Amino acid sequence: MSVARKNPDAFAFQVMVVLCLIWGSQQVLIKTAAVDIAPVMQATLRNCIAAVLVGLMVLWRGDWKQVGGTWRAGVLAGGLFGLEFLFIAEGLKLTTAAHMSVFLYTAPIFTALGLHFMLPSERLRLLQWLGILLAFAGIALAFVGGTSWAEMDGRTLLGDAFGVLAGLAWGATTVVVRGSRLSEAPATLTLFYQLAVGFVGLLLIGLITGQAGDVVMTPLAIGSVLFQGVIVSFISYLTWFWLLRKYLASNLAVFSFITPLFGVTFGVLILGEPLTVNFVLGAVLVLVGVVLVSAEPWVRQQLRKWVG
Repeated sequence: MSVARKNPDAFAFQVMVVLCLIWGSQQVLIKTAAVDIAPVMQATLRNCIAAVLVGLMVLWRGDWKQVGGTWRAGVLAGGLFGLEFLFIAEGLKLTTAAHMSVFLYTAPIFTALGLHFMLPSERLRLLQWLGILLAFAGIALAFVGGTSWAEMDGRTLLGDAFGVLAGLAWGATTVVVRGSRLSEAPATLTLFYQLAVGFVGLLLIGLITGQAGDVVMTPLAIGSVLFQGVIVSFISYLTWFWLLRKYLASNLAVFSFITPLFGVTFGVLILGEPLTVNFVLGAVLVLVGVVLVSAEPWVRQQLRKWVG
């Protein structure tokens, strides 16, 4: 028997604000700690810590019994998850945390496009197509970092492109989960696949590229890895899955888009990152587009209220 989900209440809103604060601080923390530990190794160690914690929960709950029918999709989802964090890690070497926070959240656009062609029940509606057009227009505008093409920094452009690719990998991960037997698997098992496979892949990349040696265990490095592994990848992700079981996903999605706003704010206030008019306008278009795509039922409901 399915549990009826309700509209988010004050408690859900408060929890979502805390989650968005946590998620929005990630890019800034990774970039700050990069002086002591390479971003790829931060992602590797965070996945390792979280995989152990989630793995213990999978064993405790008995969710491992569904491994037999889900492991292939789990490996694919985990590979894409690792790819997402590889692009984030490499992108943060080239662009700002503010830029990465916005471009990463293009993921719902790619998810919607993938599911549109995969599942008949996920066909895009008019408002969602409008949202996709706005989002891609925003990406194009945000890529123009200066007032002219001559002023644009090639390193920043490449870093921004990695941010979009990270969003693409995140969106593809969601498509794999929704379009496979993972959609019926426990959230803990799905998360474990992503963390464990992502850890192995990122560790291999770190060893091959020599970045595994770029680790100095300072308090900043240890704090960054522990925060990302325990708070972000374990506690916050499981809290998000718990909210999705109680509240309407489309309405929660609206709250989740506060995250890039926090990411941009932290980047400016903590790292002193500059913002251009083009980027701000482009970011607004991206976020509006993502809301139209991910929360289309909620948007239609609000439009009916205004019209009525």
